[in-house]
Amino acid sequence: MRLDIRRRTQRHYWPFAAIFSVCALATPAAAQQQPRQIPTFIVDASWPHVPDKYKLGDISSIAIDAQDNAYVLHRPRTLKPEDAAKAAPPVVVFDKAGQFIKAWGGDGAGYDWPQREHGIYIDPKGFAWIGGNQCPTSGTPGLKPVADDALLKFTTDGKLALQIGKSNASKGDGDTANLHRAADAWTPRGSNEIFVADGYGNHRVIVFDADTGAFKRSWGAFGKPAGGVDHCEITRVKDFPPGDGLPDFNIAHSIRVSNDGTVYLADRENRRLQTFTSDGKFVNQLRVTGGPFAASLAFSPDDAQQFLYVGSGKAITIVERKTLEVLGKVEVDKQIGGGHHIQTDSKGNLYIAQTDKGMQRLLFNGMSAAAVR
Repeated sequence: MRLDIRRRTQRHYWPFAAIFSVCALATPAAAQQQPRQIPTFIVDASWPHVPDKYKLGDISSIAIDAQDNAYVLHRPRTLKPEDAAKAAPPVVVFDKAGQFIKAWGGDGAGYDWPQREHGIYIDPKGFAWIGGNQCPTSGTPGLKPVADDALLKFTTDGKLALQIGKSNASKGDGDTANLHRAADAWTPRGSNEIFVADGYGNHRVIVFDADTGAFKRSWGAFGKPAGGVDHCEITRVKDFPPGDGLPDFNIAHSIRVSNDGTVYLADRENRRLQTFTSDGKFVNQLRVTGGPFAASLAFSPDDAQQFLYVGSGKAITIVERKTLEVLGKVEVDKQIGGGHHIQTDSKGNLYIAQTDKGMQRLLFNGMSAAAVR
């Protein structure tokens, strides 16, 4: 595994009791230190309880609200023809015990519902943000040949509150009115801005006023103006150059903004995590090019948000958030993968949306020393 990191030095720890250890990845410098306490998990085999009347397609994203209810975004159009009549609406909501609450979403009057559902996020005010990543030339059966260039804001009962952009309207990375196949969104605590990983067609972070949808600012990789070529097909990187990597984002796939205002962007196909100030100045990056890395992001729920979870193929990498030091990974028995998108709840449980394998909750199982090598 090739790992490149620019480090800062401050360290904090999350005080929970030790339970058991997980496999760890460590830099040579970290190997000289005492083992860290890191979170551990076990699979919750009973979560969730999907009503018999419903079938769910590919699970793309899971959002958690302030009551620890889980909002599951799936793709009804991916169901087999024999299951289509039982397709659940795209948003299916479960309580913290995994019991079904309600379902909503889909095509409707007055808004451009995405053809290919991608990301869902519940902001601090309790609104649900939804985007899609349909490409007009994908040729996917059952999907309209349009680009998902809108970001939708709903109440958690499915009533439209705001639409930013319009389907099939993007003019590229310089367009301040439309998204282009946006992947994820986040609002930091105490802010009224929505930060968007934009995404599959564009190559940028873009920020809007969360109430009005007014454009605020945008930037690309390393804090530079956004650029890159719009490909319908995902461009897989085969040879990773040394140093900082390629100049533009290649699938800006997941975004989080910490309580201290640091923006974390998962640049999936470049296998790197980049961090920025909230106004777009580049701060730091972590590249792990030996295998899939930086598909998804989630914070630990402590106020300091000590740990950043990073989806990495079959596992979830545990990173010390402030220093970007790799501490270990979550890879437990019967885990379905590292997540297309991931999220945590107030108890520290991890939720995995894995498009090809379904969804899963990993229960936080206490802290244990990482087995550094």
